[in-house]
Amino acid sequence: MPLLERTSLPSAGTTVDLAVSGGPDSVGLTLLAAERGLDAHLHHVRHHLRPDDHLDAELVRELGRDLGFPVTVYDVAVDHARGLEAGARAARRAALPPGALTAHTMDDLAETMLLNVVWGAGLEGLSPHVRTDTAPLLDIRRAELRAYVEASGRPFILDPTNDDRTRRRNAVRHEVMSLLGQVGERDVVPLLARSARLIADELAWLDEATAADRELRLTEADCRELAQWPVARLRRWLRRELVVEESDGTHPPSAADVERAVSVVRGEATACELAGGRRLSRTQQRLRLS
Repeated sequence: MPLLERTSLPSAGTTVDLAVSGGPDSVGLTLLAAERGLDAHLHHVRHHLRPDDHLDAELVRELGRDLGFPVTVYDVAVDHARGLEAGARAARRAALPPGALTAHTMDDLAETMLLNVVWGAGLEGLSPHVRTDTAPLLDIRRAELRAYVEASGRPFILDPTNDDRTRRRNAVRHEVMSLLGQVGERDVVPLLARSARLIADELAWLDEATAADRELRLTEADCRELAQWPVARLRRWLRRELVVEESDGTHPPSAADVERAVSVVRGEATACELAGGRRLSRTQQRLRLS
């Protein structure tokens, strides 16, 4: 089956924003968008983490000129206090327009899922990208996408930092996946991707089952009623009500924050401190976030 038919790209003529780094995956996404007949705008984020990363921006500009797509380049500063990978990801998310399509492949899905396991993620973290419409290449393998770009003759840039195994994602990509394949005596990427999709389906059902909970606001809830809920339902509701607004978007609270909030709801504590300088308290069975 042609690669294009295995994407979830929108129909021809649709206007889309593409996140394009200049690597083979994002160049492949751009070529597929052109093949589909999309009206694309390319967005490139320059992190200034390599002395030659201006070449990435030049390549993306040339790609846009050749395909007739406008290009916007963002110069960002990475907050190293958050860690190099996390800081770069936050800067990228803050710069890119909402809804920009990314070139995440099936391999990225599997790698992110494993990374999130290591970080103690819940169900949402075990189905990364699947529940969004911004990752149209999740049914395509990284090697297939690179072969598609090479066959086109389009140039791309290989970021040498992708071989630095001191970075967690690279360690998962180059070492953990290989080891899991040896243990399982098979290619584990499709298996992990299948699990992620199954979890995404379960989450969709959970969202439907708890739709009424989303109408209940934090300050309107009676803690006596909330305390009777199954703890999984209560955690899920608190995760929605205690989202954290940061420069790169909205994020759910940490597991530790949720557990502290559960203690307040159940009367085991009268108040707790949460990320972002916030405080959750309970007075006369009502919650207050300040």
